[in-house]
Amino acid sequence: MKKAMFILNPSSGKEQASEYRGQVEETLTSMGYDVDTRETEKEKDATNFATEACEKEYDFIVAMGGDGTINEAVSGIAEQSHEPLFSLIPLGTVNDFARALGIPLDPPEAIEALKTAHEKRVDIAKVGEQYFMNILAIGDIAESTYDVDPEQKTKLGALAYFVEGIKAISSEAETHFEIEHDHGTWSGEAKLILVALTNSVGGFEKLAPEALTDDGLLHLYIVENAALPGFVRIATSVLRGKLKDDPAVEVIKTTKVSIKTNEPLSCNIDGDEGCTTPFEIHVLPRHIRAFIPTEKDE
Repeated sequence: MKKAMFILNPSSGKEQASEYRGQVEETLTSMGYDVDTRETEKEKDATNFATEACEKEYDFIVAMGGDGTINEAVSGIAEQSHEPLFSLIPLGTVNDFARALGIPLDPPEAIEALKTAHEKRVDIAKVGEQYFMNILAIGDIAESTYDVDPEQKTKLGALAYFVEGIKAISSEAETHFEIEHDHGTWSGEAKLILVALTNSVGGFEKLAPEALTDDGLLHLYIVENAALPGFVRIATSVLRGKLKDDPAVEVIKTTKVSIKTNEPLSCNIDGDEGCTTPFEIHVLPRHIRAFIPTEKDE
């Protein structure tokens, strides 16, 4: 009999995970899977569970939770010799990976969609010993997102990050970046560096409209220093899906990138604090066997 591991974070989505547990288990059983359910209790549990499922050659892994839980599960699958199918039930604030893959944001709809889903291989990226599926951000604005508390996230969703970003833009701090990529180098002052894998970043589905989930590319956005009026213009460009056309933004498509700063600076990986500069990022093309309901990229 086929085996599936169902990983859920019981604290995700205002602790709604337990409400949907039975529906997920029943759905997987109806699809012909023997279901092994695991609940996370602490950081990295989802990674360890997913790695165990790979080592035991499970056929399918389904993760339910926010972007952090999904990132952990994908990290447990990455670079394993056995490659199970992977899907997710979104219960987070932003749910970028679900948006990019065309998975319904309504949990019952996402669970029902498993019945008619199909396989599509999608990219992830690696930075140091960490992995990401959506976005790596560096700069004062990226660091400001650590100040977004759970209550703000619940009330405002993606807008909470936007509010903190506006606060950060008034900072006088400047960061000097040295960036090496497939086509050469870039050196200068920047307020924010975004390395996107998908079109959905922070809940804004038009931020990187050219980024496909399987194009094998990092979409690098360098946002140069700008005063508040310039930032407002850039924000408008984000909402319109025209960030690449803004005069204060440089866009580079590359398979790998090396980033150095004048002082160590931490990055934000899929919404959580990540490693510190300097570091290198590279794509693992078509690395995950995603099980998705629609061809969102087409």
